[in-house]
Amino acid sequence: MAGMIKKILGIVLVLTMVPLGADGFELELSKENKVLLTNGAGLLAITGWGVANWDYFTNSPTRGDERWFSKNTDHGGVDKLGHFYFTYTLSHILGASYERWGYSHERASFLGALSSVTLMGAMEAGDSFSDFGFSHEDFIMNALGGIAGYYFRVSPELARKIDLRVEYRPDFTEPDIFTDYERTRYLVAIKLDGFDAVEHRYLKFIEIHFGYFTRGYSDNETNRSRNIYLGVGINIPRIFKYASLNRISKLTNYVQIPYTSLNLEKDLN
Repeated sequence: MAGMIKKILGIVLVLTMVPLGADGFELELSKENKVLLTNGAGLLAITGWGVANWDYFTNSPTRGDERWFSKNTDHGGVDKLGHFYFTYTLSHILGASYERWGYSHERASFLGALSSVTLMGAMEAGDSFSDFGFSHEDFIMNALGGIAGYYFRVSPELARKIDLRVEYRPDFTEPDIFTDYERTRYLVAIKLDGFDAVEHRYLKFIEIHFGYFTRGYSDNETNRSRNIYLGVGINIPRIFKYASLNRISKLTNYVQIPYTSLNLEKDLN
């Protein structure tokens, strides 16, 4: 939806308001109170930001039908994958913070997913009182993103084999990773090095990609396309890990570096 950038900004505001345990900054609170503070501050920030910027509570509650991935939608459905991916990623960010505060890995993963879905769900609830309207499609994709975030975090074998990523090829004059769907792709990367049956050392640097992207929707062009693709890519996380660049390696489990795969594409339109 067109307001996705505002949702992202709201979440960023939340994350800067709460004690996420950065080096040199830690509130003297129990881990339970830190989680409550994080979510409480998040809900307050979302509500305040929504009233100030998204016209929350100016309308009676409404809901819309955004028709999922249909041809004649605002973004061809790629915005739905944006909701899924962002909730998925946020669940991992919060889960890592909760684990650092003292929760077990599994409990932190559950709470991170629950917090992520709750915060994104609060935005959808607020949207129902604005011009945006409540989107059940967005709500469902948020929930699925949180569920995926939990299972990927507590299942090392699954995370070893599969990544969920976003690829952005920016227009450097006006970069916008959040709502510039004309330059964004969402994909599933299957990493061959995650399978014990793959023993050849060079094959371990290969990935299989399945992805989706749209073109021509942002400017209401008549030549619109909804595209699926199958590709073969380079396992960039493995390369960075070999170079002992572990933080960058982890980042590339979520972000696909452009032009590192060869793809066969099909226009569904």
